[in-house]
Amino acid sequence: MSGHSKWHNIQGRKNAQDAKRGKIFQKLSRELFMAAKSGGADPNDNAALRLIVDKARAANMPKDNIKRALDKAEGGSDEHYDEVTYEGYAPGGVAVLVEALTDNKNRTASAVRVAFTRNGGSLGSSGSVAYMFDRKGYIVLDRTKNTQDEDTVLMDIMDLGADDLQTSDDAYEIYTEAKEFAAVRDGLIEKGYELADSELTMIPQNTTPVPEEKKEQFQHMIDQLEDDEDVSEVYTAAADNDEE
Repeated sequence: MSGHSKWHNIQGRKNAQDAKRGKIFQKLSRELFMAAKSGGADPNDNAALRLIVDKARAANMPKDNIKRALDKAEGGSDEHYDEVTYEGYAPGGVAVLVEALTDNKNRTASAVRVAFTRNGGSLGSSGSVAYMFDRKGYIVLDRTKNTQDEDTVLMDIMDLGADDLQTSDDAYEIYTEAKEFAAVRDGLIEKGYELADSELTMIPQNTTPVPEEKKEQFQHMIDQLEDDEDVSEVYTAAADNDEE
């Protein structure tokens, strides 16, 4: 990996998201519904659904909300959402990928375009920045809840098929190939590790510092995208503060 660390940013983002929990649950309900509709409502038989159920639990989504979304899919609802990806550049030339689930592509495309253009960014064509990101599995072990030393963690994750380990004072960050993610995650749980976070995500191959004078504009654009009810994920190649 290029030294890119996500954990500090994830912690800050989760704190900020507390105020937007209702909107987050609405987005997760869509993801649960579509995964269950396409692959069945049993997470044990539907790997894609299991990932989203784990994501919902990590966001403290109530069990009743999860069940309601799965029941809706099993009940044969004719609702449908299209998966759409938008690509472009934020202020400062930072590459951005936006994943959306929408029942109205025109509405979503317009909202995403406005978020980019009104905040000093530019929306690009399909493929314009996607090649700069890799789909990876990402797992975090909180060191206050996992007492294993670094050598033990490294041996365990390599035995399970992980690619990389990054160690900081408060966490072990583990990266895997997408196809190995479930096996590594499940293997760590079986070995007694407590996972602070686990997800399939897009990792930038290289990062770009956001110029100081562009930081407020950059953050406003990302916030506007994440607030959109159709947007599921926003990935950027912005350098972490400690990388700059």
